Amino acid sequence: MTSTNQDIEQLLLLCKSSNQRAQLEVYNRYNKAMYNTAYRIVKDSYKAEDIMQESFLTAFTKLNTLEDTKLFGAWLKRIVVNNSIAHYNKTSKQNEVPLEHVMYKVEDDNGIEEHSQNSDKVKQIMSVMKTLKPNYNLGLSLHLIEGYDYEEICEIMDISYANCRTMISRAKESLRKKLMQTV
Repeated sequence: MTSTNQDIEQLLLLCKSSNQRAQLEVYNRYNKAMYNTAYRIVKDSYKAEDIMQESFLTAFTKLNTLEDTKLFGAWLKRIVVNNSIAHYNKTSKQNEVPLEHVMYKVEDDNGIEEHSQNSDKVKQIMSVMKTLKPNYNLGLSLHLIEGYDYEEICEIMDISYANCRTMISRAKESLRKKLMQTV
């Protein structure tokens, strides 16, 4: 049985013994989804790639702490989200101005799923989401795109449950209003 045919549990067993082929196979299976997750939060393709790489390194070094190998994908995604949020919080505290606000650049669709790229509505929504306040954009991305529930978002963003519900409700309303203006 070649490594491409092995299920994730067998691959992770090999990864625990530092098998580089198994690590590469796991990386190849998950890297696009993890990049997209990071990109939707940090909004910078280079930073998203760095965060994804760091997250894989963390996952491979802490693989022994994973109790159920069937949950590897969710565990890895959680590492990526946590690293992305940490970067987001760090840059927002430093008041860095994103490069896209300084220079014009050709937009890419790295954060949108392949099958959705042709949908004008999806492009419009994603574009309008970028104009929302940063915490609204982040909250909506985590909730609507990444699928996190309010409790998880509270933990990630370090806010109260009531604050989270209010923020997401206001973010949705702000998104609706801005979408209505573009029609």
